[in-house]
Amino acid sequence: MSSTHPWSDHWSDPSVAHPAASSTPHDDADPDGFSSAALPDEHTRLLPNRINSEPRPRAYLSPSDPAVSPYNLWTVRFLRGTTVALFLAAVAWWLVLVVATFVTPPGLHVRGSPFLALAYASLALLTLAVSLLFFAAPSRSARALGLAAAGLLAADAAALLAAPGLRRAELWPGVASAVWAAAAAAWSAAVGKTVKWGKAEEERRLTGRPETRRSVAEWGEVVLATAGLGVVAAAAALVTANLVLRAADGGLAPPGERYWVDGGRYRVHLYCSGNATDPATGARTTTLLLEGGEDPVEQGLWQFAENAVRNGSIRRFCFADRPGMAWSDAAPSPFSASTASDTLSEALSRAGEQGPWILASAGIGSLYSRVFSSRHGDDVRGLLLIDPLHEDLLGRVGSPGRGFLLWARGVASPCGVERLLGAVLRGRSAADRVWGRSWRWSGKALFSRLQESLVAESLTRRDVVSSRAIQDEATPLVVVSSGKQLREDREWEDKQRDLTHLTRNLLAWDIVQDAPHRVWDSLEGRQVMEKRLRGLVRDARSQDPASNHQQRGVEPASYGI
Repeated sequence: MSSTHPWSDHWSDPSVAHPAASSTPHDDADPDGFSSAALPDEHTRLLPNRINSEPRPRAYLSPSDPAVSPYNLWTVRFLRGTTVALFLAAVAWWLVLVVATFVTPPGLHVRGSPFLALAYASLALLTLAVSLLFFAAPSRSARALGLAAAGLLAADAAALLAAPGLRRAELWPGVASAVWAAAAAAWSAAVGKTVKWGKAEEERRLTGRPETRRSVAEWGEVVLATAGLGVVAAAAALVTANLVLRAADGGLAPPGERYWVDGGRYRVHLYCSGNATDPATGARTTTLLLEGGEDPVEQGLWQFAENAVRNGSIRRFCFADRPGMAWSDAAPSPFSASTASDTLSEALSRAGEQGPWILASAGIGSLYSRVFSSRHGDDVRGLLLIDPLHEDLLGRVGSPGRGFLLWARGVASPCGVERLLGAVLRGRSAADRVWGRSWRWSGKALFSRLQESLVAESLTRRDVVSSRAIQDEATPLVVVSSGKQLREDREWEDKQRDLTHLTRNLLAWDIVQDAPHRVWDSLEGRQVMEKRLRGLVRDARSQDPASNHQQRGVEPASYGI
């Protein structure tokens, strides 16, 4: 009797004879008359189609048979195991960099933004995850996208090494993460190519020919793998474009100088303008020391100070960008008001600036100025608080929702869609991106604001409350408030009133009715600020502290009605 395997009509190679019935069938033969020992598994890869030297050819299997698998090959199994190990390493590195966006581990501080290294780690993690999920469904489109991403990421690594500004900002974590992401993308493409070879090899050996058709499930895997690697390639392209912008922006020289602080870990930008000594007496000039609020000093307060010098209201002014703002490097976390005060003091000392000072500060910057004032009481001759933030309202800055939103925007910041659109469609310049309208979308800016949020209700609040207890009560004080802010927020008004009691020497509390929170953006606001500044310069420490005790009940002057 002779019989033919039911699959042989469709799958057998015409050059191979069909199996015939044996006159001495095996005891363990299956219903089709074939030995179960002849069924292939991963241990029979190197055996020929004749199993155990049987005198008859082996039957071909259906392509849908689970035994037809590239995992039969030791090479493919080794690549999968290695990919699993790389994926676990990628998870570990990604977790370390996530922690670094909240608390800086030793050796992982970067002067730019930790979000760039995290972005590269995320791309590596996504690439390896896609490679593992769809390991047995390689496709030409996925390999092409993986190679494109690898090329872009390799170019990023080269740019980070070649551009001095980028190299100093991102240091080794950024460069290593870019190299890691490029290697992961290249590995994914190489693995896909090898699995494709192994799949064809096993199909040829076990079914008689490579299978060119795909099932619906396989097409679904191909589509998902292509989409995942498409996201990686698109994100890599956006990151590369933003690195080009950053490299170009590095040519924008800062006014003033940048000084190394905190043991040479990062630099703070400091700018001073005007005569350091009085031409008539030779004494040191009382210098206006500006502290920005939610935005850098360069956005308006710098121009206000320049006009005040031209108008003769002051002779000299200085300002330092807080770490992470404008031309200053990012500082490691946590970064509180006390740390900011120490950083400013060190930068001023290295620049040879000694005061005396009149401190003018806005918004949240007023908290930093108050801490600085409490630690330099002998050198501070006056306080000008411009719509200042009260320490009791730090909960708004440190709310979990705001912190998470800043972190999420920071994670997306290396792609820089807003900055790219601003540069391409709106003609935004390098100055816009360094300190202007596009500044707030940079990874460094988002990181600095996240740092403020993380310690607002803990370290910073403690620093400010302590500073109030040791503030020199004889220091002349002026508070200028936004009328719009007071009308919109009753609690803000109560806290502005409380800040007028910061010292016993309140000179004035002015409310500029039509001014926004950035009071200097209105003409009335600038006029009031300059008027009060002129008085502080002229009359600093000229009043007897005891005579000012009665001024605690002074009603605010109102402007712009």
